[in-house]
Amino acid sequence: MIRIEHLRKEYGNVTPLKDVTVTIERGDVISVIGPSGTGKSTFIRCLNLLETPTSGDIWVDGVRITDKKCNINAVRRKMGMVFQSFNLFQHMNVIENIMAAPVDLLKTPRREAYEEGMRLLRAVGLADKAENFPDELSGGQKQRVAIARTLAMKPEIILFDEPTSALDPTMVGEVQAVIRDLARQGLTMVIVTHEMHFAREIANRVFYMDEGGIYEEGTPQEIFDHPKREKTVRFIKRVKVFETDITSGNFDFIGFNTRLEEFGRRSGISQRTIYRAQTVFEELCVQIILPALGEPFALNVSVGYSQDEETATMQIRYGGEAFDPTTSDNFLSLRLAENAAQSIEYAAAGEDGFTNLVTVKIK
Repeated sequence: MIRIEHLRKEYGNVTPLKDVTVTIERGDVISVIGPSGTGKSTFIRCLNLLETPTSGDIWVDGVRITDKKCNINAVRRKMGMVFQSFNLFQHMNVIENIMAAPVDLLKTPRREAYEEGMRLLRAVGLADKAENFPDELSGGQKQRVAIARTLAMKPEIILFDEPTSALDPTMVGEVQAVIRDLARQGLTMVIVTHEMHFAREIANRVFYMDEGGIYEEGTPQEIFDHPKREKTVRFIKRVKVFETDITSGNFDFIGFNTRLEEFGRRSGISQRTIYRAQTVFEELCVQIILPALGEPFALNVSVGYSQDEETATMQIRYGGEAFDPTTSDNFLSLRLAENAAQSIEYAAAGEDGFTNLVTVKIK
């Protein structure tokens, strides 16, 4: 359905795409993942010429869209795109936003466009918001309207550029649910996302991007469970484990909890488990362990998540004399940590130079 050959894109001294050759089949749902700055968004924006390739060729349904004679607007009618910033018309209400393109571009009668628009709004759970304006909607609702607007053009392909990155964590799930439903309908989709649990769950193919192209591709099981190439392995390992070192009492604890929440969302950890992990960190690590350590100190905190067991494991490693936090006389903090944890275990011999190890299981 989409064939890309030797795609290259340069911006001055930066070349995010060096030589990309790949084929996307009809019905594919492809998650595009990788570190920031590796050309993920540039790649999908080239697929409908929102970015003009420096060199290379792209075919969509046999039409070479990189040919200067190509009517790219005709091709774009079968290839919708959903952006992270919604791009709704602020002066139009929701149903008018959805009707605009079919009426103006496809010459669909207004009554027909209205009925189809309402059907799509029901499909994304927003029929009761038809008369509302965009500034009256939450971020998740705006993104669902943007998806409905894209579907109104009856595309064969939908490109998603980080569709949940601009959303509050509580709104991510509602947009992902709509995209999952589209996948079940057999639409061809290419989704750039930093939500790894979602990327694994939704796709039949995964592109890991690095070094100016598709560094490794495969099924979700191949990429997330058995990656073959070095950079993919390092990236997936970082995705599965959140880790930080603390060397000062002036450590940014609020920033830690924010990053921990981001890791939890990417890993598909429930909000309840994330909250419990934050509680354990604050009460056990900040209130009990850190005050017992003298400056300078070295402390390492890592959080991993098992999808099979649906359990997060926090390990707190630190140096100095043996100190078991479960014997602390800070009874309030200890009780809060114990209530948030499934189990807390202490070992007097750690690893990697640390002499204390606390392992906390969090359900």
